Amino acid sequence: MFDNALHLERPKTDELVPSRYALRVGEIDVLVVSDGLLSLKTPNLATNADPSEVAAWLDHTFLPPDEMVWPVNVVVVRSGGRTILIDSGLGEQQPDFRRAGRWAQRLQAAGIDLASVTDVVLTHMHFDHVGGLLVDGVRERLRPDVPIHTAAAEAKFWASPDFSTNASMPAWFPDAARSAAARFLTEYGSQLRLFEAEYEVAPGVLVRRTGGHTVGHSVVRLASGGDRLTFLGDAVLPAGFDHPDWHNAFEHDPEDAARVRIGLLQELAATREPLVACHLPFPSLGRVAVAGDAFRFVPAYWEY
Repeated sequence: MFDNALHLERPKTDELVPSRYALRVGEIDVLVVSDGLLSLKTPNLATNADPSEVAAWLDHTFLPPDEMVWPVNVVVVRSGGRTILIDSGLGEQQPDFRRAGRWAQRLQAAGIDLASVTDVVLTHMHFDHVGGLLVDGVRERLRPDVPIHTAAAEAKFWASPDFSTNASMPAWFPDAARSAAARFLTEYGSQLRLFEAEYEVAPGVLVRRTGGHTVGHSVVRLASGGDRLTFLGDAVLPAGFDHPDWHNAFEHDPEDAARVRIGLLQELAATREPLVACHLPFPSLGRVAVAGDAFRFVPAYWEY
């Protein structure tokens, strides 16, 4: 059981905001951890939509018209005696993203010893998912042979990245993504454990390649007893429920990303199982409902 599962501990840091949320999926322990917030320009929400439509959605959801914060959530899972980190956040705080990069300190505050980690799963290799592993001192605290599971297609792409399939990416993004992925592959390439379609990391912990957002983007599905939970990674952003056909600026194949998103949301709406995702408001736990030709995100009530 995670140290904070009953929410009775005294805070170990001076932070006053909630930064972790514990739940159980059958016999599997799950901890959603906030890495902080990214500030990004709102036009990146939808590169294929009329600006007036985007402005109307932002106004309807009480969000600012020019710039909004995108949460960064990562997950820690314990199942069958294994401790699994799913993604690692931005890593170190950067001048352009001062409110993110808190993954390492928040794992420590939650009582998670990196030396106890048996596996790492990466939904994909964007810098806000591999960055925590690149923080000074993290590699030394991990087991030297800890396996890092990711789709073979993802590793192949980042060995020689090509961003030509999305001409709407911000000018700064390809270089930033390429640099972080290259550093990650240099430091951890020998520890990669690649899979083609899916791989069971631990009992009831299945990582499955979806593609779309990146060529090897994956989701993680948890199942224990009759309980289920899916971590969607970057398959859906907040606007993706109301407008699943919108292309965000960071998708490598926008058309495929929309197809993947719609398929996943249809499936989750049908099964009624809960989800968490990287860039939904913390702790991002909720369900999907069908709303006409689109969807609706229904946040779960917090349990204390």
